[in-house]
Amino acid sequence: MSNMMIIAEMSANHAGSLHTAIETIKAAKRAGADAIKFQTYTADTITLNCRNDDFKISQGTLWDGKYLHDLYQEAYTPWEWHEELFRVAREEGLIAFSTPFDRSAVDFLESLGNPIYKIASFEITDIPLIEYAASKGKPMVISTGIASLEDIELAVDTCKSVGNQDITLLKCTSSYPAPLSQANLVMISDLARRFGVKAGLSDHTMGSLSAILAVFSKGSSPNPGKASRISSSDFI
Repeated sequence: MSNMMIIAEMSANHAGSLHTAIETIKAAKRAGADAIKFQTYTADTITLNCRNDDFKISQGTLWDGKYLHDLYQEAYTPWEWHEELFRVAREEGLIAFSTPFDRSAVDFLESLGNPIYKIASFEITDIPLIEYAASKGKPMVISTGIASLEDIELAVDTCKSVGNQDITLLKCTSSYPAPLSQANLVMISDLARRFGVKAGLSDHTMGSLSAILAVFSKGSSPNPGKASRISSSDFI
C-alpha cells in the first residue's frame, strides 16, 4: 500500500462557477489525485470590510492592490455548493475535505461528514480554531508557511491536548508563487523527525518539480504504513 497521499487544491480555481468546480474535481481524479481539498469561509468570517491600508494587499503577491474583503468575496467557495462538491468527489473516488477558518465553518463541515481538517499557514496561530477542529477526532493537517518552531510546537501540542494524535505537518513557503530556490524540501523530513508526526508538502511553486522531489524526501512518515500528504497550492 502506498504511503503517499496526493491532494488536489480547489481554492479559488472554480472562478465562481459551480460547473468549473465540478469539472476541476473530475480533472483531479484523472490526474491521479487521491483527495481534493476545499476552503470553507466567507469574506465576513475571515476578515473585516475595511478600506484602510492595513487591509490592502501589498506584499508582492498576485493580488497586490486588492482589499482583503474584496479578494475573499471573489474567491470563496459558496457554502451551498459544498454538499454537491463533496458528493461529486465521492462519486469520483476522491476523499473530499476542507480548510475551515472559524468555528462556524467547522460546525458546517461536521454536518457534511468532513473526514480531515486542514489548517492553513496563516491560521497556525489560531489556537482556539485548532483546538476546536482537533476535538472532532479527525486527522489534522497543518501548514507551517509562516510558523516559528514554537508556533508549530504549540499547534501540535494543542491537537494532542484534546486527544488527537493524527497530525500531519506540511512544509510550505508562503509566497505566491514561491520560488523553487526557497522550497527547502529537507524540512519535510525535519518536521517528521522533530515533532514525531507525519509530514508532507503544501506546494506553492510553479510547475511540478517541487512536488515530484518531495515524494522522494526521506522520513516523510515516522510510522511505516502511515500516509504523508503532498498537497497542491493553497492560496491562503
